[in-house]
Amino acid sequence: MQRGLEADEEAVSPVIATVLLLAITVLLTSMVFVMFQGAFGSVDKISPRGGVSIAELSNGHHIITFTHLDKPLDPSKVRLTMIPMTANLSSVVIWAGQADVYGMVGSHSSFIDADAGYTVTQGDYFVLNSAHHHLNEGNWRVTLFYENTESVITTFMIKE
Repeated sequence: MQRGLEADEEAVSPVIATVLLLAITVLLTSMVFVMFQGAFGSVDKISPRGGVSIAELSNGHHIITFTHLDKPLDPSKVRLTMIPMTANLSSVVIWAGQADVYGMVGSHSSFIDADAGYTVTQGDYFVLNSAHHHLNEGNWRVTLFYENTESVITTFMIKE
């Protein structure tokens, strides 16, 4: 015998069914968002680590090249700080993304973005005029710092 809806039986209202489907969809979407929220929020919070090589050229310049960098960095947030180990010299602060530094060939301080991608990556380098910055007048402690994570990328010495 075939069974169908009788006159006294009622099905779930289409409005109630729609509300239940929307509630289930919102619940599942919220669960997926909560699961992935930590992964998306922590990408920039990892402190970058890197290595550099320093070369003193015969033309009176120092080249500081990134030989290793574990992730690309925003040049406007990369700071090079040079602190003299002698009392009669002043500290020097250079921002890689600064307008008169980024890509400026021939200036006292330059940052060259080798791949021209407006990121700091392996192979990019600073060019410093040694005479202008007094790099040959004593030892200097140099720190590369990343503002986004408030962390040191690397620290090294430039010796006279």
